[in-house]
Amino acid sequence: MSQNATTAMRAAPHTTPEDRVALGKEARRRSPRSGHAVYRPSPDRPDPLAILEAQSASRVPELVPIRYGRMLESPFRFYRGAAAIMASDLADSPRSGLTAQLCGDAHLLNFRLLASPERQLMFDINDFDETLPGPWEWDVKRLSASLVIAGRANGFDDAERARIVSATVRSYREAMIRFAGTGNLDVWYAKIDADLLETLATGRLHASKRGQKNLARAMAKARTRDSLQAFDKLTETVDGRPRIAADPPLLIPAGDLLPDVERSALERQFRGLIERYGRTLASDRRTLLEDYRLADVARKVVGVGSVGTRCWIFLLLGRDDRDPLFLQAKEADTSVLAAHVGVSRYRNQGERVVSGQRLMQATSDIFLGWERVDGFDGKQRDFYVRQLRDWKGIALPERMRPKDMRAFGELCGVTLARAHARSGDRIAIATYLGGGDSFDRALATFAEAYADQNERDHQALVDAVRAGRLPAEELPAA
Repeated sequence: MSQNATTAMRAAPHTTPEDRVALGKEARRRSPRSGHAVYRPSPDRPDPLAILEAQSASRVPELVPIRYGRMLESPFRFYRGAAAIMASDLADSPRSGLTAQLCGDAHLLNFRLLASPERQLMFDINDFDETLPGPWEWDVKRLSASLVIAGRANGFDDAERARIVSATVRSYREAMIRFAGTGNLDVWYAKIDADLLETLATGRLHASKRGQKNLARAMAKARTRDSLQAFDKLTETVDGRPRIAADPPLLIPAGDLLPDVERSALERQFRGLIERYGRTLASDRRTLLEDYRLADVARKVVGVGSVGTRCWIFLLLGRDDRDPLFLQAKEADTSVLAAHVGVSRYRNQGERVVSGQRLMQATSDIFLGWERVDGFDGKQRDFYVRQLRDWKGIALPERMRPKDMRAFGELCGVTLARAHARSGDRIAIATYLGGGDSFDRALATFAEAYADQNERDHQALVDAVRAGRLPAEELPAA
């Protein structure tokens, strides 16, 4: 389906609220909410492993077995790397016809703690590799299915998982209804900071006492995860100067990775990248970046689904050798959604990622930018750049009790609604969702059915590795 087709039901600019309500009602008539409960694999469903192999074809060959090894570990780890598979499946699912800027990979671990430029701890979405405009419900479905898969891994029963998903979707629905009743600036300024997060956890979300303690520990730990902490963990002193320490194959200094390229040529290449990327920053932040000098570069393996894409980390030094800044330049390829909703309007895939992130997040990394690079192999690749660590804290679903996963899901639901309300027609979407729980119940059913599909796909990967079709290398978790 083309991008024009998916945006056909978006209201024209400056349409009255009454007309936008009518648009939501028309969407409900054309695509009933109960229809979203259905997941049936298409008779001509593409081979999920072929989808993974197609992605791997453009990745660093020696890192591909690490990706498969990480996806082998569990159905949940498989799901983290299977955004392209789910995008293909969702393309055949019912659509409301209403769109928003999508995260494209809204599983529960992509909601996390991070820092605002004002040095406040925030809770927000933090992965936009696949971002594109598309059907808003696709993000909600990916989040819902991830909760079921995580709940199964924890041994939660059917009723507990249904309550978790229903509560999550209700939180999304009710938040969207609230946003539909507010002004544009109120939506834009909405955020979840540390104070609100603690209030929600102890109040409306009803996290357990253990869950509240885990949250407090996570927030305290997140505040320690910055460039100085990364400096102490990732560097060593060589000839009196700080260098990134090798930890192959997960972390390899550029000089070790490209021994045939003179160090001076390497430094020129990477200094040029940083200089050109800096032009995509606001002028004040570009001035700040110019106060740092490049000290070292290394290739780093990150995540699960991203393993095999090219990712460089840059050690920059400011005032002295104890004033570090770590930046991460991550390769940006075509979104997995593009084949199903239309290509991005941005020619540079890094700009696509950055623009989607800035649109969906309440506040973004001050060093977030993009660049196109001519590689040493002669190929052009797009990258986006951000800080490697900036108070980032990730959830640990394996430690959650049902009550805590439900509270976390509700938090993700309201966060996702705020992100969608910025770009989508919040009044039409709220009208489509309505005041009843029809959509909540539908997604609880869908999520269970898709979790079954994910388990089958995971088993297919296990069988393929055992049969020698795909290589796998098991290494420490991401």
